[in-house]
Amino acid sequence: MKVYYSEAHRGHDAPFEILEGGVSVPVFECPERMERILAALATTGWAEVTPPRDFGLEPVRAVHAADYLHYLQTAYADWQAEGGQLGIATLSPVLYPATFPPRRGRGKPRSVVGRAGYYTMDLSAPIVAGTYPAAAASAGCALSAAEDVARGDRVAFALCRPPGHHAGCDYAGGYCYLNNAAIAARYLARRGKVAVVDVDYHAGNGTQDIFYEAGDVLTISIHADPARQYPYFMGYADETGEGPGAGLHRNFPLPPGTGDAAYLRALDEALALMRTFGPESVVVSAGMDIYAGDPLGDFAVTAEGIRAIGRGLAALRRPTVVVMEGGYNNEALGENVVGLLSAFGGD
Repeated sequence: MKVYYSEAHRGHDAPFEILEGGVSVPVFECPERMERILAALATTGWAEVTPPRDFGLEPVRAVHAADYLHYLQTAYADWQAEGGQLGIATLSPVLYPATFPPRRGRGKPRSVVGRAGYYTMDLSAPIVAGTYPAAAASAGCALSAAEDVARGDRVAFALCRPPGHHAGCDYAGGYCYLNNAAIAARYLARRGKVAVVDVDYHAGNGTQDIFYEAGDVLTISIHADPARQYPYFMGYADETGEGPGAGLHRNFPLPPGTGDAAYLRALDEALALMRTFGPESVVVSAGMDIYAGDPLGDFAVTAEGIRAIGRGLAALRRPTVVVMEGGYNNEALGENVVGLLSAFGGD
């Protein structure tokens, strides 16, 4: 199985993040996550780890707004040029927003700290010097896997960091900057209908937002109920698509403590929807934070449950791109990723 991975992710390494209540802690979405996954893949005998190919910006522009991409490319340098934090000195190597507009006004802020709030939905998508190169390489991993699948491979794995499913057309959030799964899906949709299924603990709000009016991409997200968990403002069961996309989005919000049986029931319903839609290819947003004991989740899905999810997805028998999203229990992360992928036969 081809596994696309880039060392560029190491450049995206913020020294802290800010949790609810303003608590500053070490970042959960850290480079160690990739080390754990790579170590587990190395034991399989079937994982062929290779760097991504260069696709340029055209496939990314097919998903993300040009002004947003310009912001990601220039934000850190602009911030440094403005003097860093508070405009007086660089007190931290991390660009965080100063304000979040309750709704977007008539114009964009001139200050880069203001633009950070304009283009970011929360405090979990900081910008450091290596953020954009890492995000661009991450998107390249997803595109490389998509191209392999388009050429006839049964499955390919995009080991993406940073993840992507919370990034919308023109905003970052939830550790995400470029929506890798959406970029892969839009690339594949040139050849036929695509289904995107998100099995991360948190709702794939960015993917939903990007394809909400699309008639050629079915999007499904199985996740913690946003009435109680991030991202709070999207991921509800009554959000089903609009315009050409009416009926082509489904959310499955689940309660705390959801274990294997309940999760797999939701997955079975999602798989039935996908079979009815009849996609030419499938993109999986694979988040391992559904695992019992994940520090950012409260589901009780076991390692065997994750393997069963993989078996269900593989049983669709569609060319499949698996895209790495969340998962923060580093002790179990590699084993769980391998468990999901091994259902595809390791070929």
